Amino acid sequence: MEEKTVSEYREVISACKVLFEKKTKDYGTAWRVLRLPSITDQIFIKAQRIRSIQEKGTQKVKEDVKGEFVAIINYCLMAIIQITLIDDDRMEIPFEELEILYDKVADDTRSLLMDKNHDYGEAWREMRVTSMTDIILMKLMRTKQIEDNKGETLVSEGVEANYQDMINYAVFCLIKLNFVKV
Repeated sequence: MEEKTVSEYREVISACKVLFEKKTKDYGTAWRVLRLPSITDQIFIKAQRIRSIQEKGTQKVKEDVKGEFVAIINYCLMAIIQITLIDDDRMEIPFEELEILYDKVADDTRSLLMDKNHDYGEAWREMRVTSMTDIILMKLMRTKQIEDNKGETLVSEGVEANYQDMINYAVFCLIKLNFVKV
């Protein structure tokens, strides 16, 4: 089962990266202007839309919910890249350079997923997409609180760990929604 999860994870991230690359070519790295709380709020908007559609059972804007999970993944990756580039004030970064960072963050996050997946025994496969959406929203609330506390925590993981967890839950949701065909 572990091999299947790795393969599914890689396929989801690969599709997310293709979109990230295309958007980088369209818009450049305009997202570099965003402070972490702004990226967190972007992720919140996406997760809140998913929850709203789940609760209402209908949607008026025809953008697919799967696309919102992809956006959550890419915004979380951007946030971690922003953390990595904290001392780099360049607004424009070539995709070739970003690709290396994107892949490293995705690989580190996959490693975290596999460690947790080992301990939890793939429990996520029995979870509902709606529950995982709620967990993403909870992780966002935690992240916002940490940001409001200027990054200070007493016993909790920092924002990067929360972004990684959100990536992994969004990947799980896409797998459960048959986003990839392995």
